[in-house]
Amino acid sequence: MKAVYQNTVLAESEGTEVVENNHYFPREDVKLEYFTKSDKEYTCPWKGEATYYHIKVGEDRLENGAWSYENPKEAAKEIAGHMCFESDLIEK
Repeated sequence: MKAVYQNTVLAESEGTEVVENNHYFPREDVKLEYFTKSDKEYTCPWKGEATYYHIKVGEDRLENGAWSYENPKEAAKEIAGHMCFESDLIEK
């Protein structure tokens, strides 16, 4: 499983966690140099507070293209330490 933006692999993993049809990649499989934290706020009733990230590759920037749950609620504990991407960035 890969997350790709502008022909650049952002993340690649054989061990994603699937939640609500979204693939969450272990953070150690994500190339963090392409991400900057966003100010966007969202709270999921059962996962908790989401942290959003902008993606920048060269001169191209995708606003809020990735997110994570740094301290998820108990029901979503398997995605702690993982990042998720917009579905159109995912390649199987």
